[in-house]
Amino acid sequence: MSETSIEKLLELMRQLRDPDNGCEWDKKQTFESLLPYLDEEAKEVAEAIKNKDYINLKEELGDLLLQIIFHSEIAKEKKLFSFNDVINTLSDKLIRRHPYVFDFKRKHTASEQAKMWKQIKDEEKK
Repeated sequence: MSETSIEKLLELMRQLRDPDNGCEWDKKQTFESLLPYLDEEAKEVAEAIKNKDYINLKEELGDLLLQIIFHSEIAKEKKLFSFNDVINTLSDKLIRRHPYVFDFKRKHTASEQAKMWKQIKDEEKK
C-alpha cells in the first residue's frame, strides 16, 4: 500500500522530532515556543488572500498546515491527542454544525446556516 501525502508529512515530522536522529531545533520546540510561528503563518495566509497572491497562498497554507502537524506531533508525544484525533474532531463538528446538509437535508440560505452554526456552537459550549 502506498503512503498518502498526509502520512508522508506526518512521518517527516516524526523524523524531525526523533529524540536520537531528529533536528535539534525541531526537537526542542513546544506548544508555547511555536506560538509566534503559528501567528506569523496565519497572518501570511491572510496577506496572500488580501493580495490575491494565489501562487504564494499555496505555500503559506502549507506553512500553516506545518504548524498544525507540529502541534499535533507534540500532543501525540505527550499522549494528549493525535493528528487523526484533530481530523476526527473537525469532521464530527462539520457534520453537527451543518444539519441542513447532513441531517435533515433541505435547501437553506447562508444566513440560515450561519444562525444554525452559532446556535449549535452555543449549545455545545453549555
